[in-house]
Amino acid sequence: MRIAQVAPLYESVPPKLYGATQRIISYLTEELVRQGHRVTLFATGDSRTSAELVSIYPRGLWRDSSVWETLAHHVLQLERIAQQVERFDVVHFHGDPLHYPLARRLSCASVTTLHGLPLPVDHRPLFEEFSDAPLVSISDSQRHPLPEANWQATIHHGLPLDLLHLNEHPEDYLVFLGRIAPEKRLDRAIEIARRAGRRLKIAAKVGFGERDYFEREVEPLLRESHGFVEYLGEVDDTRKNEILGNAAALLFPIDWAEPFGLVVIEALACGTPVVAFRQGAVPEILEESKTGFLVDSVEEAVRAVSRIGELSRRVCRKAFEERFSVNRMARDYLDVYQRLIRSREVGQVSKTIRGISRRPRAARRRTKTE
Repeated sequence: MRIAQVAPLYESVPPKLYGATQRIISYLTEELVRQGHRVTLFATGDSRTSAELVSIYPRGLWRDSSVWETLAHHVLQLERIAQQVERFDVVHFHGDPLHYPLARRLSCASVTTLHGLPLPVDHRPLFEEFSDAPLVSISDSQRHPLPEANWQATIHHGLPLDLLHLNEHPEDYLVFLGRIAPEKRLDRAIEIARRAGRRLKIAAKVGFGERDYFEREVEPLLRESHGFVEYLGEVDDTRKNEILGNAAALLFPIDWAEPFGLVVIEALACGTPVVAFRQGAVPEILEESKTGFLVDSVEEAVRAVSRIGELSRRVCRKAFEERFSVNRMARDYLDVYQRLIRSREVGQVSKTIRGISRRPRAARRRTKTE
């Protein structure tokens, strides 16, 4: 199959450090290539891939201080896709909906994976206009704000099996990993660790536009928590494997309807159980009292931390292998691609047949004897 993967240009594919969307695009792209498909990746020039790379800008836009208007680069990306569309059987878009008018007019099938949370006020008018645009959700929970959209499938994220490794002999600390933003509730993680009497390691990026929040709300907590909290900043995959694998548990104390939560399955890949607030997609991912604990308050989280020793790290790793492998994710996407391609072909044949049936019959030529 000839497949185009279209990545947001904010970070490289895969990202140098934080960047869940670009990370998933990378895993999917590499697995599709491994399975023998012809894949073209539209991304930044500093991306690393075994697919054919069409570079739109030399580096991730958020990593280049000279870039101000990111929209201009994404418009250019859409034009590059339009110029090459005859090469593809399907174009897979990820992220912002800027491409919808183009996708409607492409001569091949297309699909969009939403990586964020759809917002009724902002997205409902768009989805009503583009009701023919096929969408993939990354969790069933993600659909709740707009269940009437043109959802084709829910496809949970997957990771390469050899990316992160089981560690059956962890240390005694807890870990918070990902992004520092108000809805991620690092303040809760610090409170849980303090009350549970555990050290906490924080390996996280300050979210885009969240520098003021970090300086106003988070830095004072870090200063007050000297001695049991260690702030490490952003980490790469090697450090992530070490920090997650050595942790007794991951804290995921979110305060919003998280569409997925990639760090949760990264933890399970290391055999590390998770204590998470019962929000968004978390109940779809975690299995209560098997791969972690679902909680609704700081008090419940503190009690859950005391029970971490009841959980098997081998069971956590097995659950990851069975449910969240990149092979499974790629198979699920290929099923969607094939279904959309067949549907488009049937639609084109139907249009042709209707066109022929409506064509006026040619007038019968009269002979000289008539």
